[in-house]
Amino acid sequence: MATKYHNLSDYDANSVPSGEGMKIGIVVSEWNSEITGALLEGASKTLQDNGVRKEDILVKTVPGSFELIYGAQQMTKLPLDAIIAIGCVIRGDTPHFDYICQGTTAGLSHLNATQDVPVIYGLITTNNMQQAKDRSGGSLGNKGDECAVTAIKMADYRRSIK
Repeated sequence: MATKYHNLSDYDANSVPSGEGMKIGIVVSEWNSEITGALLEGASKTLQDNGVRKEDILVKTVPGSFELIYGAQQMTKLPLDAIIAIGCVIRGDTPHFDYICQGTTAGLSHLNATQDVPVIYGLITTNNMQQAKDRSGGSLGNKGDECAVTAIKMADYRRSIK
């Protein structure tokens, strides 16, 4: 569903398992920090609102969105229940946007397919800064909230099949 039809912060709290006892890693890009900082804040708050203790949320930063792949891959070595990769790429005047978005998406997808811990895709890709602001706590909610809910659900799923 297109984001314009769905607020990223809306979720049915009754459908979210308790995050109590879960350890969640968040790797966040420093690039576009105004946006990624807001996404991180949303994810952290939503994790805590759903039972994950603040001390059980490990946050590490990487320089840019492409580096999220390495950051998340390193986190798979830790005793975590899920990992959230947060980044923001805003279209510019060159094809750099396409390469970073495609490469990061492929890398994070590969981790999900090959590692034992779920890696949640929190990369927002927008045409302009206003779209990024709208998706990081603005008019369309906060993608960080959605990522936190997804992390808890996937960590619960992982536990259920072990």
